[in-house]
Amino acid sequence: MILTVTLNTALDLTYRVPALTPHASHRVTQVIERPGGKGLNVARVLAALGYETVVTGFAGGPTGEVVRAHLAELPLTDALLTIAGPTRRTVAVVDTSTGDTTQLNEPGPHLTPAEWSAFTGHYTELLAGAEAVALCGSLPPGIHVGAYAELVRIARGVGVPVLLDTSGEPLRRGIAARPDLVKPNADELAQLTGSREPHRATRDARRRGAHAVVSSLGPAGILAATPDGLWHAAPPATVRGNPTGAGDSAVAGLLSALVDGLPWPDRLTRAVALSAATVLSPVAGEFDRAAYEELLPRVTVTEQVAAA
Repeated sequence: MILTVTLNTALDLTYRVPALTPHASHRVTQVIERPGGKGLNVARVLAALGYETVVTGFAGGPTGEVVRAHLAELPLTDALLTIAGPTRRTVAVVDTSTGDTTQLNEPGPHLTPAEWSAFTGHYTELLAGAEAVALCGSLPPGIHVGAYAELVRIARGVGVPVLLDTSGEPLRRGIAARPDLVKPNADELAQLTGSREPHRATRDARRRGAHAVVSSLGPAGILAATPDGLWHAAPPATVRGNPTGAGDSAVAGLLSALVDGLPWPDRLTRAVALSAATVLSPVAGEFDRAAYEELLPRVTVTEQVAAA
């Protein structure tokens, strides 16, 4: 079983408009509603790939009930904890004339110390049946900034490989707890290390405590600093579409390949193919299966020579 943790669960709303114009009214041509938050997106991709998947985190209020109703329709296990505060919503506005997406994210519910304490106990119990765990996304208000570091240490204490995908101070503290893998994007990596040179920043992030670091380079693919070397993986061509959720699909690829025991080049190949296939899908947490299967043998992985 693969466990995904989404501390700031959301109800994702995707609005498609013919063209997005500032200061104007828009007629929405399509509305798509899905359970969201990075860990839930990861879980949906894992479940679609056929992996036994359990989701945990928090759900509250009427919006939380809608999220759980959607989860009940999916081939995964809902282990979210009920809280008093309402689950947040996110809105993605897709300009169909350009393919560009504008994202609006609510902050999330305020958690109490008692709710956090209940969650850590629940999380520890779930780890007993897990082959790997992904800790994903932002922290809702009320949770201390070292929350992910705490969850990393709990997973390491019971021998479960842990992937961390967050940003800012939660990432800085979480990486010091020595997760097996972190997956920042270019902006998150620059904020962590102070460098925008991808090779230097990725290696520096690994020196801060992570066993391996896989950084997203957008259309250029991903760069990975691992115990087996430095690798770059890229799709065969630039893919245009909705990039929302592409990083989450990369996490699903990395996590599933880790559980399968694949070598690093094959892990990165799966991550890049899934990420690109997600850009071709209209909503986060889904991927174009035909595109994924077509891209998989065409991803290029090259070993990089580290600069002195």
